[in-house]
Amino acid sequence: MLWVGGLALFWLVLQLLGVDVKGWIQQLWDEIKAIPRGYLLGALVFQTAQTVLVGGSYYGILKAAYPEEVTVRPIIASYAVGVAMNGFLPANIGTFVTLIMFVAIIPSCTFAGAIAAYLVQKIFFTIAGAFVYVYMFLSVPGSFSISFGKERTHPGLTLLIIGGAVVLIGLLVRIFWRQLKKLWAQAKAGGVILAQPKRYMTRVFLPSFLGWTCGRTVTAIFLAAFALPVTFDSVMWVAGSGSLANVASFTPGAVGVTQATNALALKTCCNVAHQQAVSFSTAQQLITTAWNQIVAIVLVVTVFGWSGGKQLVSQSYVDAKEKAAEMKAERKKKKDAPESPEAEG
Repeated sequence: MLWVGGLALFWLVLQLLGVDVKGWIQQLWDEIKAIPRGYLLGALVFQTAQTVLVGGSYYGILKAAYPEEVTVRPIIASYAVGVAMNGFLPANIGTFVTLIMFVAIIPSCTFAGAIAAYLVQKIFFTIAGAFVYVYMFLSVPGSFSISFGKERTHPGLTLLIIGGAVVLIGLLVRIFWRQLKKLWAQAKAGGVILAQPKRYMTRVFLPSFLGWTCGRTVTAIFLAAFALPVTFDSVMWVAGSGSLANVASFTPGAVGVTQATNALALKTCCNVAHQQAVSFSTAQQLITTAWNQIVAIVLVVTVFGWSGGKQLVSQSYVDAKEKAAEMKAERKKKKDAPESPEAEG
């Protein structure tokens, strides 16, 4: 409520400064109401499927690690809570809430075990993120279009450009590969399922892939609802720019940053007007965030009951904030600590 109040105050200040915020909100609301019900229903179905499938991938990981203590519904409900909270809380606190809930509902699970499950689950999404970023880089309009006349005139410059592009791609692949190997090594400590490749592929990788695909389908539906180009390019650019917004976000739920990056991405790949792109991005974020809250509340009440669910989520939120603060302090301590002579050598 404080966040919503702060946003309302910010909009009021903009209005007083002459920015027609009220008119824009009215226009956005009219555009949202004009979305055909079939599009809206389809988007909500795929959004729900994304939550259930990715939550199911967590179930596959935790079931392998704690076979006698894990059932599917509490795991999906816990994941749904994290998804809902990440929509309006800063610094991905929702993810920590999910991990704390895992510790609370699985008797033998420690926070280290929950972190291991998170790292295993993140392997697919690291690969998917690398694919999207590489695709965006390779599909920048004009990035590889070479004028043969200029190529003959300036062969050295052409070779330099091609060599630079190859080096950049190589660096990008190397960075993501190093990150993937690091995640794999860390996850093996508690990710028992990694020792069973077939089980990992069917119970973690596959549902993660299907969930990720559902997320991209939601984007495609909203693009169509706003009469914007629905192509592989546009969907990938929106996905990549949204991911970058989350990384660089300084606002809860990456509000504002997401709209800016989405608008730039759609302008780059499809020449979409800024206002159209912002309206699409805002509507998608508002609707999916609100729907995630509803899904999470329904699942928590259904699985844990009202009083039990309320206590579990509220206590997990308190613990998650403390754990996030501890980890931040630990990272700062390591960063500030001087390197030993051996390490420097």
